[in-house]
Amino acid sequence: MKGKAIVVTAHGGPEVLKLAEVDVADPGPDEVRIRNQAIGLNFIDIYYRTGLYPAATPHGLGFEGAGVVDAVGANVRFLKAGDSVAYGQGPLGAYADLRLMPPAMVVKLPKKIGFDEAAAAMLKGLTVQYLFRQTYRLQGGETILFHAAAGGVGLIACQWARALGVKLIGTVSSPEKAALAKRHGAWATIDYSKENFVERVKELTGGAKVPVVYDGVGKDTWEGSLDCLQPRGLMVSFGNASGAVAGVNLGILAAKGSLFVTRPTLGTHVVPRSRLEASAEELFDMMSSGKIKVEIDQRYRLEDAAQAQIDLAARRTTGSSVLVP
Repeated sequence: MKGKAIVVTAHGGPEVLKLAEVDVADPGPDEVRIRNQAIGLNFIDIYYRTGLYPAATPHGLGFEGAGVVDAVGANVRFLKAGDSVAYGQGPLGAYADLRLMPPAMVVKLPKKIGFDEAAAAMLKGLTVQYLFRQTYRLQGGETILFHAAAGGVGLIACQWARALGVKLIGTVSSPEKAALAKRHGAWATIDYSKENFVERVKELTGGAKVPVVYDGVGKDTWEGSLDCLQPRGLMVSFGNASGAVAGVNLGILAAKGSLFVTRPTLGTHVVPRSRLEASAEELFDMMSSGKIKVEIDQRYRLEDAAQAQIDLAARRTTGSSVLVP
């Protein structure tokens, strides 16, 4: 069967993203074929496009999508053609109208949640789930620092923190993004383009600082983030929007107060399948109850994926963005 997909034949800038006609096979015994209705846009897609995260070319792009099951393999029992489904982790290749997936990475969508909403929330929402409920399990009452609070992950984090009774201090790059984060539940915001976020964290916490920092920015915020932590605090570095953190000196962790550091990824938090199902169920419950609302502020055609990534990298986007096949 013919389909269309973004195929990366050489790593580089946005110009390498080209729409191509591709052959999509019938599903094997342990596969499902999904007709995407919406595809999530994420910073990790840029890492794979540039080669920061290695993948052998040619390869597809994207991890997150939602659609309808088109066909199932002979061994697949819990999904059938016509089911509405979503996925947020799996083989590269979400930037496509039709694709094959391992069923273990696919979950059924509740009727209350639409395709656009699911495609914009699966990877980002499951990321917040593992950050807040598995990496450092927030109990309520904590004050935390979360970088890039007005992005797709950040706005979900603001809402989830509010629902948990957690005071989230969010860094942003403009007054508009500060207002957006506050509307979504941030307790306080820091505009790092005008303010020293380390000093502001100390002021906001009365000098106590925070027990955990969630940092998806990377190089630009690494050292400052360590200075925001209480003794024995946890630095959660989960992304590299400003570049990878390199040359980490473990002695600094001792000097700054016996700090802990972790570099988690979603993939290790959604296996086995029972953990994926439990995480997705918690996310869908938060969405269905209205505690988390996913704002899709940008929609792009699949063939405009390059422009979508340009806008994302330039931090011209707010909330979530989706590609529409």
